[in-house]
Amino acid sequence: MRKFNIRKVLDGLTAVSAAASASSAAQQQQAGNRETEIQETLQSEHFQLCKTVRHGFPYQPSALAFDPVQKILAIGTQTGALRLFGRPGVECYCQHDSGAAVIQLQFLINEGALVSALADDTLHLWNLRQKRPAILHSLKFNRERITFCHLPFQSKWLYVGTERGNIHIVNVESFTLSGYVIMWNKAIELSSKSHPGPIVHISDNPMDEGKLLIGFESGTVVLWDLKSKKADYRYTHDEAIHSVAWHHEGKQFICSHSDGTLTIWNVKSPTKPFQTITPHGKQLKDGKKPEPCKPILKVEYKTTRAGEPFIILSGGLSYDTVGRRPCLTVMHGKSTAVLEMDYSIVDFLTLCETPYPNDFQEPYAVVVLLEKDLVLIDLAQNGYPIFENPYPLTIHESPVTCCEYFADCPVDLIPALYSVGARQKRQGYSKKEWPISGGNWGLITQSYPEIIITGHADGSIKFWDASAITLQVLYKLKTAKVFEKSRNKDDRPNTDIVDEDPYAIQIISWCPESRMLCIAGVSAHVIIYRFSKQEVTTEIIPMLEVRLLYEINDVESPDGEQVPPLPTPGTGSNPQSIVPQSHPSTSSSSSDGLRDNVPCLKVKNSPLKQSPGYQIELVIQLVWVSGEPPQQITSLAVNSAYGLVVFGNCNGIAMVDYLQKTVLLNLGTIELYGSNDPYRREPRSPRKSRQPSGAGLCDINEGTAVPEDRCKSPTSDVKDNSFSRSRSSSVTSIDKESREAISALHFCETFTRKNDTSPSPCLWVGTTLGTVLVIVLNLPPGGEQRLLQPVIVSPSGTILRLKGAILRMAFLDTTGSLVPPAHEPWREHNVPEDKDEKDKSKKRRPVSVSPSSSQEISENQYAVICSEKQAKVISLPSQNCIYKQNITETSFVLRGDIVSLSNSICLACFCANGHIMTFSLPSLRPLLDVYYLPLTNMRIARTFCFTNNGQALYLVSPTEIQRLTYSQETCENLQEMLGELFTPVETPEAPNRGFFKGLFGGGAQSLDREELFGESAAGKASRSLAQHIPGPGGIEGVKGAASGVVGELARARLALDERGQKLGELEEKTAAMLYSADSFSKHAHEMMLKYKDKKWYQF
Repeated sequence: MRKFNIRKVLDGLTAVSAAASASSAAQQQQAGNRETEIQETLQSEHFQLCKTVRHGFPYQPSALAFDPVQKILAIGTQTGALRLFGRPGVECYCQHDSGAAVIQLQFLINEGALVSALADDTLHLWNLRQKRPAILHSLKFNRERITFCHLPFQSKWLYVGTERGNIHIVNVESFTLSGYVIMWNKAIELSSKSHPGPIVHISDNPMDEGKLLIGFESGTVVLWDLKSKKADYRYTHDEAIHSVAWHHEGKQFICSHSDGTLTIWNVKSPTKPFQTITPHGKQLKDGKKPEPCKPILKVEYKTTRAGEPFIILSGGLSYDTVGRRPCLTVMHGKSTAVLEMDYSIVDFLTLCETPYPNDFQEPYAVVVLLEKDLVLIDLAQNGYPIFENPYPLTIHESPVTCCEYFADCPVDLIPALYSVGARQKRQGYSKKEWPISGGNWGLITQSYPEIIITGHADGSIKFWDASAITLQVLYKLKTAKVFEKSRNKDDRPNTDIVDEDPYAIQIISWCPESRMLCIAGVSAHVIIYRFSKQEVTTEIIPMLEVRLLYEINDVESPDGEQVPPLPTPGTGSNPQSIVPQSHPSTSSSSSDGLRDNVPCLKVKNSPLKQSPGYQIELVIQLVWVSGEPPQQITSLAVNSAYGLVVFGNCNGIAMVDYLQKTVLLNLGTIELYGSNDPYRREPRSPRKSRQPSGAGLCDINEGTAVPEDRCKSPTSDVKDNSFSRSRSSSVTSIDKESREAISALHFCETFTRKNDTSPSPCLWVGTTLGTVLVIVLNLPPGGEQRLLQPVIVSPSGTILRLKGAILRMAFLDTTGSLVPPAHEPWREHNVPEDKDEKDKSKKRRPVSVSPSSSQEISENQYAVICSEKQAKVISLPSQNCIYKQNITETSFVLRGDIVSLSNSICLACFCANGHIMTFSLPSLRPLLDVYYLPLTNMRIARTFCFTNNGQALYLVSPTEIQRLTYSQETCENLQEMLGELFTPVETPEAPNRGFFKGLFGGGAQSLDREELFGESAAGKASRSLAQHIPGPGGIEGVKGAASGVVGELARARLALDERGQKLGELEEKTAAMLYSADSFSKHAHEMMLKYKDKKWYQF
């Protein structure tokens, strides 16, 4: 860790003395002026809060669109979010302010723009030519509800269908309505006596832009002649229509219906369909109609030059397929493939080689948007294999129950995790490249490795490479495979402390340097893992059972520090050992018939094959005690240098030596105090009632009512009530006060008592009542002695007090640098060591980067302690509180982390009232206080975490991770790091009409829509029908892009303006801004003339 430069001493003195006087704790003289030597370099200008990127599957998706030229995919959601995907690593998240559901998306193909239609009857035009897309225009319909939109390729007129059955036409340049309207009664005239229902489809004939096909929900389809303003043909069917698709030659179209049928119509034969198909209907004898099926929600009709057309549809299964998974059906010639999906289908799109609707489509893939997944199917390969998805969309494969974030990890970690994770990949994917390949990557300005670890409800743990604002899964560990699976529900007598998900991960403790991993699960189990590149088979899984209970009145228990080592089950007992409080289960019930000494899960007793990666070192389980289930674990810490793991809950604390597989400490929380208990509590019998189940860990489905007992705070039982109330250390309930939980644990090498002259290994324990206790660790020498001699554990008598539950502890040296816990460097344990290595390991001392070990004895350290309410900096060994900061009076801190930033360190806190705050260390000067987001649910509380270099994250929805930064430097560099969605691409040439078609007619007929829909011909639309709202992205977008291709298009726009073309009011302002900009020099004028024929309406 780099130390502070001791310069500008005078400035440092004044800054620190000012901060000290401002803080509520008086500086103690006993510490001398040593504190003033620490020069704090962090200032408030180093901090700025902003969101960086959002990863994961878009939560509750509702709409899908694809730009076939730019090769960009857009997904809209029910909460108004917009996610854009290009090549792997190019992703973008935007949000509609209203939060209304996105019902449809339409790209302006190859124009760098997108139209979104929302459930609140608004249309928005997004500019995608900037790194953070912005809305240029909005249009709010007042009297009509939008149901369907259609924007023909290379047109500026958007058709908008409504619930009343009318069609309005919007100019996407000015985002104003045309006076041309197709009224429902004019469209159907006397063909139907009743209202035909909402518009469900609009499209123009691929061969004649002047003919518009309009589908009404009731089953009526109208071919409307735009020029003559009347219907050419009307097609009526007695089943409701869900979707319509054209054959590319414009002579046939296909409709999908609510009875599971498809009807194919010849354009010029409106009386009856040319063909009716029931793809999944059972064909009955005697020529009867097939049985009705479920509705076909969407159909696409795609042609190929070389063979039969593809008919692709979703839905339409027969009603007797109860429990069958949702399907996508691909009909190609005489073959029909039914592709089962894991979730219900929201929408699908067929990707084709051409953007022109009047050419052979040549489909090559289908994008299927599912409720919780995105699937791409390769149409060109036999069996229709899926493409391997390169986006990080599997965060929610099992619900996330906790996560941790590590920035600035050892550089060899990501390659090591990737190499073991590469073996876990599935086979059988398409051999082709991922077809969504648009956009360009941003510049990578951050070079340090970042890893995110997510724990899940099914007991799995995923490691993610999160470097440089990307996300990629590295490795997945299944912790549940160590336990016997119950085959049926009756066979689950012991897992009933939780209703479901007995393997769910609650806490992750990871040492990146030694690669030791420790997890605590919801069934009061702890598993310790070592990392190995070798495959091993474990004959007997090492296991300990711990009887951690709140002490009963009439039972004498031995002193915790005198508990001798426990023999490893199944490995023969140690001659000098006796069975202490904690022992393997021998019976399943106590004398009075209550369940006793039984763990919640059963460890497998068969050999376990362990693949390269994380391998089990030890399984520890808490057991039932006299009919009371074990309480869930509230804190956990592992230390590779000491070979120890420690965990606590609302009953007490247990420490295990995982090298010797023995329990070193097993104490009730009150026993930790000895005679110093400030609450004067009498030990009492545990409650007989059953523990509230689940602790809310797996209850993270949105929109479900969560009973209060399942909505626990992430740290303890004491913090049980809803988040609205202010929690202080004075808990009124006697039962809860007696159940003081362990809320924070920290191994370190520091001064344990006031008169200590040198630091020694110890464990600092924080509780939910704001107490910090120190336990001394007496470790045997390294090498073989470490495995033979016991570790001696003894309370030091040191007790410190804060207000609120303790959340985090850390230690600084005399220069103010962070003292990290000691750790062993990683080495391969499954390979026999040679003699030299053995000698080295004997001599090897734990690596502690603590500068204090080489300092003079007189030099001191500082303990930084953060609780729910306040932070304190305590000088050691004197134990004087030299700085104190009351973080919040009315709320409480959910997460506090001591992190490094700009070669310095600070305390970062996230409060339940939505504030993110940072404080300097050691003086606890406030540096940042920003209202970010209120705590709306448990998921945010459980997953929010800060890490080094100004990074933080939380789970913003059950499927998405939101990353943010509180570093000014990262905020400034963010624009460069973000990828670009839009890249200049030539639009493919239009299909050749051919000599004879040109001579005798036929081929595509074009239409001058301007002549039909412009103000001069169609007049003005009613002002009350829709309201135009200029977007925030308009002028900024033009300014920001004046140097690139967008700038050239903007210059072309100026040229058009000079030629006297009329622009709307917003355009005039924008053009004036551009005209007056400095960058439009002589060269710009030349470029303007060169590009004057390019389209310009995206602004």
